[in-house]
Amino acid sequence: MKKILLFGAGKSATVLIDYLLSIAAEEKWFITIVDADLKLAQSKIGNSGFAKAVSFDINNETERGSAVSTADIVISLLPPALHFLVAKDCLLYSKNLLTASYVDDKIKELKEEIENKQLLFLCEMGLDPGIDHMSAMRIIDDIHAKGGAVVSFKSHCGGLVAPESDDNPWHYKISWNPRNIVLAGKAGAVFKEEDKKITIAYDKIFENCPEINVEGLPVLAYYPNRDSLNYATLYGLEETSTFIRTTLRYASFCRGWDVICHLGLTDTEDDITKYETISEWFHDKLRGIELRKMDWLEYLQLYVNENYHTEITEQVDYLGLFEIVRLPNAAKCSADVLQNLLEAKLVLKPGDKDMIVMLHEIKYTKDEKIYEIRSSLVVKGENSLRTAMAKTVGLPLGIAAKLILKGKINQPGLHIPVVKEIYEPVLKELELQNIHFVEKQE
Repeated sequence: MKKILLFGAGKSATVLIDYLLSIAAEEKWFITIVDADLKLAQSKIGNSGFAKAVSFDINNETERGSAVSTADIVISLLPPALHFLVAKDCLLYSKNLLTASYVDDKIKELKEEIENKQLLFLCEMGLDPGIDHMSAMRIIDDIHAKGGAVVSFKSHCGGLVAPESDDNPWHYKISWNPRNIVLAGKAGAVFKEEDKKITIAYDKIFENCPEINVEGLPVLAYYPNRDSLNYATLYGLEETSTFIRTTLRYASFCRGWDVICHLGLTDTEDDITKYETISEWFHDKLRGIELRKMDWLEYLQLYVNENYHTEITEQVDYLGLFEIVRLPNAAKCSADVLQNLLEAKLVLKPGDKDMIVMLHEIKYTKDEKIYEIRSSLVVKGENSLRTAMAKTVGLPLGIAAKLILKGKINQPGLHIPVVKEIYEPVLKELELQNIHFVEKQE
């Protein structure tokens, strides 16, 4: 009997757990789910006889090691900083590991040990990163196989609210880790445009975001995502003149979030203990811009295009930033306050649907002609539990786990899914799960 160990039963795990339970019932495998919230984990497995839920402190080396040692493969949906704990145990007990998170420096340091033990540590196996890598590499490899040369690569992806559930001025609802939303763009961005390396600081990330059209959807906008150039090398596109990876949002969200950042409401280092109410904290942030007393209307006149005064005011009001209510007791910094407000105001209601949108825009040359490929993916969730985000993050992990256990993926080492031996079978099964791209070429 094959045994799968899953760390984490939160928002992104729902569809993954459903998929693993269906495979376990078919193959007579067994799933163990570890989460700090035992009731949450138990609710995800229901009455299945092929799974159990357990709870322990992830920092408990003995219990963590015991769980890893009895598994055939380990999937971690823990916060990224905790993957390293699990990775060390997987090395100790010679277990393959899957995550949906970016490969961090600590994991990279394990590369030689992973190879020496002939283990597979497959990271960035979710949506973005994950499906974006696999779908892009399928196109890139096909272009190269035909003798073409990629001259421009743009890849966009975003978790959004579906148009039919869009009922707030932010045109956004939370379908994944809210902390990541608050801190989006903090690292700034690096990309290449027409052979020029472009570096954008955090305070400029959401300023004048370019708009983009995806067929059948309202106008979207995008902002650059982290250091795109790391992936130019991994994709074999070092010589490409334009290379950028971005995050998609509705255009009005970017305009509003630019104000949020400008006011310092995402600050993780400031001291908010001197404030008693949301309104006091917010208005002090306003005064901090010019180091003098300033009200909201004056801020708008000084810093916001007059075409968007009403829009931005509605967004700020919707979050409750003008309200004279006490700051959250647990809040230690501005980012904590903002996160609390987002979780309260931008929640997916039970019947709401989220939406995943991905678009690759790739130009290439062949036989002295220029071609452009637009490859798009749109996935909508079923409700606030079985979201498009949970589906597109979870299914690649579940499919990869199944294929590894069945011996259909055998690529020892530290990997992300950019090699054909990994992405081809996973994309093929994702299509059976109705996750497929629409491709157009000109």
